[in-house]
Amino acid sequence: MDQRTITRADLSEAVFQEVGLSRNESADLVEVILAEIAASLARGETVKISSFGSFTVRDKGQRIGRNPKTGQEVPILPRRVLVFRASNVLKSRINNTAPTTVDVEGE
Repeated sequence: MDQRTITRADLSEAVFQEVGLSRNESADLVEVILAEIAASLARGETVKISSFGSFTVRDKGQRIGRNPKTGQEVPILPRRVLVFRASNVLKSRINNTAPTTVDVEGE
């Protein structure tokens, strides 16, 4: 399995190839989409992308943890964490099984 990382440049190149916008317009489009997703999550909203998955922000309360080296108890402060839940369509594509719903791209 190839362990390649997809970057913003890769996404904008894909938009350029598939949609036919200029490279600058493609890069701007990718930036606008990512900025809107980030802003929505910062406001605590859920972001759902059909046939892909949903991103949610979850509040975690304070708890007591342990330093693994010393065994000393340390408080872990309350924080917000980002959670991604893949859709059944995406899970099916990853596992190369038949999707449970209709795939938009027809693959």
